Amino acid sequence: MGDSKARRALPKYFSILKGKASPNFLLLKKVKLKFHENMNLNELWKIHHRGMNLLRRGKFVDEDSQDLLQLKAYIAERMTESCNLCELKCRVDRRKSMGACRVKNSKVASYFLHWGEERELVPSFTVFFSGCNFRCVFCQNSDISQSSVGSRIPEKEMARIIENAFLKGARNVNFVGGEPTPNIPYILKTMWHVNSPVPLIWNSNMYMSEEAMKLLEGFVDIYLGDLKWSNNEIALMYSKIPNYWETITRNFKIAREHYRAELLIRHLVIPNHVENTHRILEWIKDNLGKDLRLNIMFQYFPHYRARNYDEINKRVSYEEMKNVEKIVEEMGFSNAIVG
Repeated sequence: MGDSKARRALPKYFSILKGKASPNFLLLKKVKLKFHENMNLNELWKIHHRGMNLLRRGKFVDEDSQDLLQLKAYIAERMTESCNLCELKCRVDRRKSMGACRVKNSKVASYFLHWGEERELVPSFTVFFSGCNFRCVFCQNSDISQSSVGSRIPEKEMARIIENAFLKGARNVNFVGGEPTPNIPYILKTMWHVNSPVPLIWNSNMYMSEEAMKLLEGFVDIYLGDLKWSNNEIALMYSKIPNYWETITRNFKIAREHYRAELLIRHLVIPNHVENTHRILEWIKDNLGKDLRLNIMFQYFPHYRARNYDEINKRVSYEEMKNVEKIVEEMGFSNAIVG
């Protein structure tokens, strides 16, 4: 059930797999609260704050009434009326039109048991959403991330699909895209209908707003977060996204402190950008520690529009790979995957 490095870095996740702990979303359903649709967002956030305090104190009740997961879903739905789920904060009313992420109503592009994730995650039941707030020029999923494709699957139906996948051996449910952030209301509502003890993976570019991060606390079991760029200039050049570094580093620090959440950070090495990798690893070491689960990947391929950028229109060289391996070793990351 995964190697020793993964078990050291993700102990809570392995406790859930062994049936010794519950996934977070099931605990949210045991925190009981009262709210109604006529309340404004400020009132709802105050109730949410009270509910999170109950969660941290372990005040769980098994009864048929409103709960903290329902409240999170309702707040998320209200947020889409002037959408600020991600840091772009486009303020589009997504009841009427698409946001900057190309998402109006959540569409599922595909779902399946995925064997290509980290060893400790597979088989992972992976749900791919269309749309994304990034515009990465080398996106390998550009067919779904840069357009609105797929189908609208009712939340109850998707919940049954997830439960069926769990019965067939899925170790977790893995929400990805595109990007899951624009789909937070749909995901929260879906998981309210799930009763199986399946760990929840948030497979994300980590460009959520602070309000969205509040909704995800107590819900996510593992943040499978992507840390791409070490400064805003290259983030704007290759991912067409502003204020990247401040947003991403803030969110990783927040996620590190979230209730019963664990981190697995991915970093894709880009050709001619080993220094970018070096700066990112230094930040992780200094701010998140050397013991977290880290996957440094050499799988870059010049997909999509990368051919328009000569410096990245190639694979990572052998020399670059060896340099990155040396950096990881010298920094002392004890639970890293490299390759």
